[in-house]
Amino acid sequence: MTSSDPTVLPDPWQSLHRLLAHLDAEIEQIYRARGIEGVRPRFAYPLIRLAHTGPLTIRALASSLDRSHSAVSQTVAAMRKEGLVTSEPGPGDARTRLIDLTERGRALVPFLEAEWRATHATVAELDAEVPHALTGVVEELRSALERRPMQQRILDHLEEPK
Repeated sequence: MTSSDPTVLPDPWQSLHRLLAHLDAEIEQIYRARGIEGVRPRFAYPLIRLAHTGPLTIRALASSLDRSHSAVSQTVAAMRKEGLVTSEPGPGDARTRLIDLTERGRALVPFLEAEWRATHATVAELDAEVPHALTGVVEELRSALERRPMQQRILDHLEEPK
């Protein structure tokens, strides 16, 4: 007897999610080995950007990182909790928040920049080591999705419940 629960089938995304979580955990281990607590790998990009641009609104920071406002807002909240950034009312509009580095955040930037460069070198090394470079596969997937978007592909397979 087959189950009607589609989640009993292997999740095709699971291995990718596990790999990304594993890579983030390894980067966090590098931070912790250097006494850097409470810093997640996803903090590096916005912290480095803020060090180079100065204070930005969440919207401007999100745009400069090519990330969604929602994702950056959540990341900023987590960074604030760890004492890495401040959030003050922006100019003109009380709803606008201006994000800036704290002393702790600024002190971490030189290491985060070095880790960023080392991580990029590692990705290039991995791309050269495997038969299908991750960066190439991602670009091929992006191109395929430009030709026929994910939404359309899902709709082509979607059987509406009766």
